[in-house]
Amino acid sequence: MLWHGFQMMKKLSLPASLAPLILVFATSTFAAPAGSEPLTGSEFEAYATGKTLTYAEGGQPYGAEEYLPGNRVRWAFDEDTCKEGIWYESGQNICFVYEDGSAPQCWQFFVESDKLKAVFQGESGTELYEAWASDGPLSCMGPQVGV
Repeated sequence: MLWHGFQMMKKLSLPASLAPLILVFATSTFAAPAGSEPLTGSEFEAYATGKTLTYAEGGQPYGAEEYLPGNRVRWAFDEDTCKEGIWYESGQNICFVYEDGSAPQCWQFFVESDKLKAVFQGESGTELYEAWASDGPLSCMGPQVGV
């Protein structure tokens, strides 16, 4: 876990001195208050636009997403190349469609302890937690040239 935390910081151009903070946030668990409602599209937009959020699952780095104006996003799984996409509101869900042509991926977002919690609206029920927020751009890896 520590190694992956440092690798994520290196990709995101974060100083090594922030490792303890990232690990604390990445290993924290949050419980949704009873009766809490998912964020609306406008609430999600107000929270996320202009930020790059790094997410963790079960204390392990999962990926990061840059939220751009106009509902545009740039996503990268840990140690992966970036995918461009868009998000839109659908009922209580925030759905993402990426340039790779995959089916929309819908999530419900909640703010807990001033951080986002994302719950996938599919069979897996994956829960991601905001581990780190930055105002800087997502650092994207290039294609594997010569491989």
